[in-house]
Amino acid sequence: SLRRVGKRSARINTHRSKGEVKQRVYSAAHWTRGNSQRPRVMGGHNSVQFSGIPQGKGPHAVGSMDFMSGPSNQGSFFRLYYPCAEAGHYEEPLWIPRKEYYLGLADTLKLNRFAVNFFLCYYFGSVKSPARWNAPFKPGEQYPLIIFSHGLGAFRTLYSAICIELASQGFVVAAVEHRDRSASATYYLQEKSPSDPGEPGGPTLEEVWLYNKILKAGEDEYPLRVQQVNQRAEECIRALDIILNFNAGKHTANLLPSDFDWNLLKDSIDVQRIAAVGHSFGAATAIKSLGRDSRFRCGVALDAWMFPLKDEIFSNIRQPVLFVNSEKFHWVNNILLMKKMESTSIERKMITIKGAVHQSFPDFTFLAGYMVGKLFKLKGDIDPYVAMDIINNVTLAFLQRHLDLHKDFNQWDALIDGKGEFVMPGTNLDLPPAESEIPQ
Repeated sequence: SLRRVGKRSARINTHRSKGEVKQRVYSAAHWTRGNSQRPRVMGGHNSVQFSGIPQGKGPHAVGSMDFMSGPSNQGSFFRLYYPCAEAGHYEEPLWIPRKEYYLGLADTLKLNRFAVNFFLCYYFGSVKSPARWNAPFKPGEQYPLIIFSHGLGAFRTLYSAICIELASQGFVVAAVEHRDRSASATYYLQEKSPSDPGEPGGPTLEEVWLYNKILKAGEDEYPLRVQQVNQRAEECIRALDIILNFNAGKHTANLLPSDFDWNLLKDSIDVQRIAAVGHSFGAATAIKSLGRDSRFRCGVALDAWMFPLKDEIFSNIRQPVLFVNSEKFHWVNNILLMKKMESTSIERKMITIKGAVHQSFPDFTFLAGYMVGKLFKLKGDIDPYVAMDIINNVTLAFLQRHLDLHKDFNQWDALIDGKGEFVMPGTNLDLPPAESEIPQ
């Protein structure tokens, strides 16, 4: 998520209670528009060198593309990251692809839309995601699949450093954009109404934009978050179904412009090696998805916000789970909910990254200079690239262990046990003694 969420998160402001309808003609250039200028450093500091979103370190070149089914809000919307062919020149997509996402971020931060739109466009308008847009899928082997869920106030493109690294290491990653109104902004496409035919020969679909769900004064947050986490899990499973259908040679129409050849995905997904990963609200979503669908073999919960999960979910999960926590985000009750998943027969691990903050997981941590990074808690005391390496490496090690991969990711097994300079096992918080530890 884009800000700290406690037991009661700050209410999200939005200017519209219903979907905002916009008409748009799509073109391939739309997704990669912008110049190739190096992005500006937001709040730069002369002692900090700016490098941007890191590229994948694995042996595979990484492609990305967007998929949307529908037309309705009951469809699916995700960005796919995947090993791609290295030949040819392909544009890199804009990191934040549409101005509506800037407006949604303004609502999330409870700031003026005009000012935030200008500010974010100025600093981030030319930032590219380091993946090849619509590059051909690289066939020839079966890749494990990850369904990734974003945090509260985020959207599908904000975790590209994690998704690109996983794809470079030989995973197919579907980063779902949720339509439960927990995203800063998202949209779906619907058929134009007969009363609004538009230009003759023009597009027959129109966009409906959804912004953050507003909580009324005094409204209980819990029912909303429970409803949202249920919808989010359904959307993760829906994305899984669509990708596995492509793997089986069954096609679903993509409503977005793309010349991506889905035929190359046929028989390229290892259907026995599927995992759920998410950050914050997305981590709770990943856990919920594990309880809903046994096709997910394991899960990785990055700085999980456990508030939306009911107690019964913990007894329904049979898969291994890794909790990767930052040092600065958590509180006792949140950790105690994680510990409810402890098991003597199923591996459930928890580690804490020293000096990390909640925003050490999304990409903003790489794009803010020192001063702004500290002011908005986008940076912790740990170098953001060191933190991201830990996040990715421990995730890869855990996935190798529980998806039975024949890779070299076990070189990072020590991280799973919280061993290393910047990690510790369990939590940095002082917890009350368990009942079995209380003197009688």
